[in-house]
Order: sequence, then C-alpha cells, then structure tokens
Amino acid sequence: MADKRLELMQIVGVDNLFDDSATLDIYSKDNSFVPSRRPKMVVRPSDSAQVQSIIRWANKTATTLIPVSSGPPHFRGDTVPTVAGAVVVDLSRMKRLLSVDRRNRIVIIEPGLTYDELQAKLTKEGLSLSRPLLPRRSKSVLSSLLEREPMITPKYQWTLMEPLRCLGLIWGDGSKMSTGEAGGYTSENIKEQQKKHRSFVVGMGPNNVDFYRLVSAAQGTMGIITWASVKCELLPSIRKLYFVPSNDLQKLIDCAYKILRVRFGDELFILNSANLASVISSASDQIKSLSSQLPHWVLMIGIAGRDYLPRERIAFQEKDIFEFVHQSGLEMTTTMHRVEGNELLEKLYNPSTEPYWKLRYKGGCQDIFFITNLNETPKFMTTMHSTAQAFKYPETDIGVYIQPLHQGVCCHCEFNLPYDPDNGEELTWAQKLFAKASEQILFSGGFFSRPYGIWADMAYNRDAAATIMLKKVKSLFDPNNVMNSGKLCF
Repeated sequence: MADKRLELMQIVGVDNLFDDSATLDIYSKDNSFVPSRRPKMVVRPSDSAQVQSIIRWANKTATTLIPVSSGPPHFRGDTVPTVAGAVVVDLSRMKRLLSVDRRNRIVIIEPGLTYDELQAKLTKEGLSLSRPLLPRRSKSVLSSLLEREPMITPKYQWTLMEPLRCLGLIWGDGSKMSTGEAGGYTSENIKEQQKKHRSFVVGMGPNNVDFYRLVSAAQGTMGIITWASVKCELLPSIRKLYFVPSNDLQKLIDCAYKILRVRFGDELFILNSANLASVISSASDQIKSLSSQLPHWVLMIGIAGRDYLPRERIAFQEKDIFEFVHQSGLEMTTTMHRVEGNELLEKLYNPSTEPYWKLRYKGGCQDIFFITNLNETPKFMTTMHSTAQAFKYPETDIGVYIQPLHQGVCCHCEFNLPYDPDNGEELTWAQKLFAKASEQILFSGGFFSRPYGIWADMAYNRDAAATIMLKKVKSLFDPNNVMNSGKLCF
C-alpha cells in the first residue's frame, strides 16, 4: 500500500493526495440511499497528462478509479465507491477555459469549471450557456452535460447530447482520444487547431462512430474526460419570463406543444406548486404555506432578444405565444403571487443560492426522473400519487418538474420527494416510497435513460441484449475494469 501511495504522490504531488479520515468521509457517501463506503485515497490531478498517468497506474495495480468533478452535495450515488480500495480522481483543479470562439459560439472547457465560474467568463464575451434548472453552485458544467441533465431551453437542443460537442478523453485502458471533429486532426494541440480556424463544432465522429455517445451518462465507467467543446448562445440583451398558471396539467401540455412546434421562446418548462415554492423561497417554514397559495401547475415561458432587433424579436414572439396560450384556454402573466417574471428569470440564469433549492423544505430530497412523452406525463402523476398514498406520504409535498427535451420530441419527468434526514421514520418511508415508485413508473413505461443506484438492475434486467453489448464495449475500452467498477451493469 505504501508503494501505491508513493507512486500516486509522484504523479500528482504531495499536496494533491489525501488519505486522511476527514477527506475520505466526504467522498464516502452522498444524499442518495446508496450504501456508504470509504475510498482508499483521493487525488487531484491538474492536467490530462496526470490523468493519463493515474489511469495507467490503476491498470498496473488493479485499482478502481472514481472520477469526480462536481463538489458536494451529490445526489445520485455514482461517486460513492462500490468496491473496496477505490481511489477518487477529483478533477476540480482542472478549471481552465481553454478557448472561446464567439463567431461559432463554441467554448472549450475543462471538467472542474462550474456554471458560476464559466458564465462569469462567458458574459465578458457576450455569450451564455444553456443550463439545467438551478444547478448547485458546485456543479461541474462538463459533468452535467455528460450526464445529460435536462436543459431549460429545449429549442436549442438538436439532440439529447446538446450542447456537448467534441471531447478529449482518456479511456480506461490509458489510451488518449479526441472525439468528433477534433478526432479527425493529426494534432491534439488546441491552440494549433485554432490557428487553422478549426473550432471543434461537430460532435459526431470521427468517421462513422459517435464515440462521445459511449461516455454519455456512463457514470465514469468508460474513461475520464479532460476537455470538451460546448455550444453557447449569444447573451440576450432583453429577457422576459411569463407565467401560465393552471390547475389542469393537460391544458398546459397542449399549450407547450403549440409553442414547441414553432420553436418560439427560450426557457420552457412546467413546475408544480411544491417545486415552484421551493424555487421562490429559501425559508423552509414558508415553503408549505406558499405552495398552498400557488396554482397547482405553472408553465414558464422565457423570451429573449439578442444582438439584432432584440425588441422586435420579443414583440412578434409575444404576440404569437399569447395567441397559443389563449387557444388553450389559459392566461399569460409576468407577475404571479408578488413574484415578477424577470426576478425569477434572474434566478434561472444563476446557480441555486444556499441552501440548494431541493433541500430547502426538509433538508433531504430524493429524485425519481425518467424520459417519456410530454402527453404521457399525467399518467405518471396518477402512478406516483397512488403509490404515495399507499405509503401515507403527503402528496402535496411531492415536487414535479416537467422539462421538454430535444425540441419537444420527448420530455424529462421528475418527481422530488423531500424528507427530514434526521427523522428515522420519515427517512424509512422515503426509502420505501422511492424504491416502490421507481418500480411502478418503470412498469408503466417510464424510460430510465440514466440508471443510477437501484435503477441499474431494474433497467438492465429487462434488456439482456443491451447489457451484453455494453459489457462488450466496456471490455474494449476498459479491459481491466478499473473505471468506477460496480456501476451500471459492470
């Protein structure tokens, strides 16, 4: 063990290797129901050369590596060791913005950059990045994109991988590769390629294989990404956010389909009153009462005007969106329950303030999320509420987030189950409800495209062919199974 430690120390330096109890405890658990386990060590590399050396060391010593780029709190269980003796590779030191190409709206980033840090740099260039709903301040941009976290601007999502494009990755066998357009160049030097006006815009390839799909939502089981090119949008000069409230979810779905069909608006998503109250208020004692005063469902529609004719862009979209809303028998407003739309929009353009919005109500929260069609979501509301009733879990506490994806082709449906982690009885209820509701949703047709924790067995046990194929791919790129062993079907 001492030899292993010394070898790792020679790679990352004495100040970037940690094996003290306090540090190991941080990485041994998260806010999920995955059993805790301490890693053996934590290392923090500073560049791709160190990452490659660490992976080669892991192959030589048969040590499991767990890549981590976001800071706590974690929620999925994918960064908690499954096997003994694992080493956490914390990429948070790799924070460089390697390139900005405003003309093509492409930036190249390292995995340690958070949304807060990146947007501050992009604002100076007149750019903005599509983002999830109120990510936590410690959330890595690259981690979020690799795990296909839903973005709140579906009209810019040409594929489910958007806005991710090219990757620089090191496979589990220690070999280095550039994907997409970048993989077709003989030199891996980004600055050399910039001099030739190459911007790493195209994510597909190289050749006929979209290698970046193999590491998407792989939970670090295939390799480690050391840089990525990401598509940005121009920073709006004028922004507006509208509320479309209703107690009838079906009406909001019909309205959303009309807007998605013509690709109007920027932000577009639906929250129920429980989640909207948690977004608006940071005081736990106010969230319950606020939730009871809000409409049961609210469709959020953001409209933006950019460089050219910004006011005219907003005006024509407003006019047509108003018409779509009225056709659905609804009303659109910029103010709701003393909350201004632009005030909430400012929150949406920034990470969540502390405490993280999902933890504000009770201190703990479990998420059940899956992909379905937008018009199928009411069916899953019935499934979730009937399961909650069976466990005597208060239905009014359940948060719901519906996010159209891929320009409305499908949607991300998410249930948030708040609970008090210090209340043993409530914690047990939440665990049982989480497991049972996940089963019921799967049986009802919910597609768990990102199977964390217990979802992995549920998903892969139903698809033997996909499981066999994934294991074959894993054996090609990580033959010694050193990358996050025990996750997914590995």
